[in-house]
Amino acid sequence: MDVTALKADLAGLKIEDNPAIIQQKSRDFYWYSPVLKRQLEHVTGDIVVTPKSEDEVIRVLAACHRHGIPVTPRGSGTGNYGQAMPLSGGVVLSLAELNQIGNIAPGRVTCGAGAILADIDRATRAHSGQELRMFPSTYNTASIGGFIAGGSGGVGSIRWGGLRDLGNVIRLRIVTMESAPRVMELTGEDVLKVMHAYGTNGIITEVEVPLTAAYDWVDAIVGFDDFMQAARFGNLMAIQDGLLSKLITPIAAPVPYDYFKRHQKFLRRDQSVVVLMVAAHAMDAFAALARRSKGEILYRSDSATEAEAKGLPPAYELTWNHTTLRALRVDPAITYLQTRYPSPDHLGHVEAMVKRFGDEVPAHLEYIRFDGEIGAAGLPLVRFTSEDRLDEIIRIHEDNGCWIFNPHRYTLEEGGMKQTDEVQLAFKREVDANGLLNPGKMIAWENPAYDYRSGKPFLFKGLQS
Repeated sequence: MDVTALKADLAGLKIEDNPAIIQQKSRDFYWYSPVLKRQLEHVTGDIVVTPKSEDEVIRVLAACHRHGIPVTPRGSGTGNYGQAMPLSGGVVLSLAELNQIGNIAPGRVTCGAGAILADIDRATRAHSGQELRMFPSTYNTASIGGFIAGGSGGVGSIRWGGLRDLGNVIRLRIVTMESAPRVMELTGEDVLKVMHAYGTNGIITEVEVPLTAAYDWVDAIVGFDDFMQAARFGNLMAIQDGLLSKLITPIAAPVPYDYFKRHQKFLRRDQSVVVLMVAAHAMDAFAALARRSKGEILYRSDSATEAEAKGLPPAYELTWNHTTLRALRVDPAITYLQTRYPSPDHLGHVEAMVKRFGDEVPAHLEYIRFDGEIGAAGLPLVRFTSEDRLDEIIRIHEDNGCWIFNPHRYTLEEGGMKQTDEVQLAFKREVDANGLLNPGKMIAWENPAYDYRSGKPFLFKGLQS
């Protein structure tokens, strides 16, 4: 790998070759998993290149193709599975400076892949009272390109489903890894070829996503003496079509009290909670539903005093992957799983796992729309003891009909997030025939004998009809 010759070819571009910075930019939140921490701790790139335009992206990819040097794209590095970690070294391609926010129109916005989600929302709210449909809990730091290439949904998915649902991404503009890189525009079902593909089949440079009307969202926390009461209240909230909510997150005791340090003054250690974002105009209806469900409203941002609210993180930073992050800051032995409890008996599946594992696997649900139906995704914490026990916990979930999207694997297929098929592989052959884009992440490409037709559930299903 002739990095010196590559650097000469890229003279004039922003290049970083300081080993400490390269190592920093070669990492994401892989350390959420003790398994990935052991497997990926040594991973580092050779240089970091930060293009400022699509033309510079094309120049980088052409030079890397010429020298046979792998390229791993990176947004803000907030992914959890090693998506942005360069397993084969080479170039870490930071897209942070492709952050322009372009055309804002009714129901849509166009922006560079490196635009930060919170910045997009600020711009669209100021322009025309619109906001993004969904975002991860890393809203304030995550980029839109990284979210699409490595995420699946988040805050807002209770209303709009996941990124995999048609219509939640309008258009993607990508650059191919060829001797003369091409720019391609993908729309309709074609966007699924590169969504949640970790940049293995094209570098996203521009995105167009839908917007919805912006609301004044109220953060709320409701307490319950029993977790299943909390889960049932969350489900009841989720099915209220007339009551507008953006986030519904039941979390089992003692997780909120032990790990949500700034909110601790509102909580009891034996109390499970539901964390919510509710539209301001729906708060009276929400309060009535909470009373009917025997819930105790512990916190409302619309009625909190200035002293009570001072220093509190937003509700979404208690939920989704931030729940695990806050737990890890207190107890480094914590890890987590990603589960899906099949509907219509999702509450039955949840209750079975809660009874089976108790405090070894504290429950954490996120209510979502899944293929048009209300469902429950899980991000339960795990009090980690060994990899063997972690594998056993996963097996028990699967044996009891709960789907696991394993966050302790860094490949697309092993984690169960993206199913490769002949359509996906044909597209990879078309845009990256030499396999230089984020190598090691797509098993079906690396191993021709891999059976991508397995019957396991995948979040992003294959494209072959």
